Amino acid sequence: MLDQERVNRDYPSDVQIIHLGTREIILIGTAHISRDSVDLVRRVIDKEMPDCVCVELDARRYDTLSKKKRWDSLDLKEIIRKKQLSILLFNLILASYQKRLGDQLGVLPGTELLAAVKTAEERGISVALCDRDVRVTLRRAWHAVSFFKKNYLLASMFAGLFDKTEITEEKLNELKKTDVLSELMLELGKALPELKRVLIDERDTFLSERIKKAEGERIVAVVGAGHVEGIKKALLEDRHAQMEDINVIPPVSMVWKVLGWVIPLVIFTSLGIIAWQKGYDAAGDNMIYWILANGIPSSIGAILALAHPLTIVSAFAASPVTSLTPVIGAGYVTAFVQVLVQPPIVSEFETVLEDMSTMTGWWKNKLLKVFLAFLLPGFGSMIGSWIGGYEIISNLF
Repeated sequence: MLDQERVNRDYPSDVQIIHLGTREIILIGTAHISRDSVDLVRRVIDKEMPDCVCVELDARRYDTLSKKKRWDSLDLKEIIRKKQLSILLFNLILASYQKRLGDQLGVLPGTELLAAVKTAEERGISVALCDRDVRVTLRRAWHAVSFFKKNYLLASMFAGLFDKTEITEEKLNELKKTDVLSELMLELGKALPELKRVLIDERDTFLSERIKKAEGERIVAVVGAGHVEGIKKALLEDRHAQMEDINVIPPVSMVWKVLGWVIPLVIFTSLGIIAWQKGYDAAGDNMIYWILANGIPSSIGAILALAHPLTIVSAFAASPVTSLTPVIGAGYVTAFVQVLVQPPIVSEFETVLEDMSTMTGWWKNKLLKVFLAFLLPGFGSMIGSWIGGYEIISNLF
């Protein structure tokens, strides 16, 4: 019945019509880098003249898309202090991937969402930004994924940065087909169920509840094609009670807080036992081993990042200390020092999405070098902690 109604209005399968009592909701499933999606959004809004247009954007993402990004207002030192460098990197990798696909198709990422807002405003139609705050989404996603899956995810995303596979509008339209999308969602659910729950399922619920709150009897909602089926289902259910739970950043688990102090407790206890059993000289030798085991791999990481000499020194000095506290990691110290001594210039912020897609760009762009100065010394420090800890514990026996 509803499919026939869509056909009668001369809409493709990307458009779905849902009736909620006297209200009519017209869902447009789009690809965020498709010229066809831009044209379809404009056509539907012009034809339907709805009371409200809902878009899959939050206020922060809308500002980023609609205004030229003021990179000089980005405070890297504050981001590092708040331990949000991983989130920023995650966001930039996604943006770089979308931009590369958009460049191939001649469409900027999110153009169809901006087209929906602009078309609505030109016709005096109210606009509702219906997505969850992107910061909440990313923090919840990062929190939901285990340590090993975080590494798997980052490795996959980094590999995707250098993938030169071409995509055409025809391939994009194929991916938007319901059966193909369903298969992709199923595969994501099997590989990374926690990520699918946060990025897809929770946002389906959030978007559907915000769409229900939109003013008027006739609503046009512009969302990514991957959300259409989930939103259709959620619109027909009452999920209001879930909204509070899915819109908060969960605190760090008490288990992880306790485990964070286990390593320093084990190391200090072991050194105390060695001092008692074998003397202070033996304990001192083990302490020196701990310093070298942590400092050398971490400083090698900084060297591989081609970081500033002061960053390399800070890696050696900080790693033995930060490995004994869960409060801060060596990578955050080295990234902070790198920002202080070699701050990125505005033009490097503006080219970061292009530079990310080349190996050399990571070492040439000072912003990307900050990320290298964060990741590589941190990885070296982690290796050093295991080596140093193993040596100290083995000397107990």
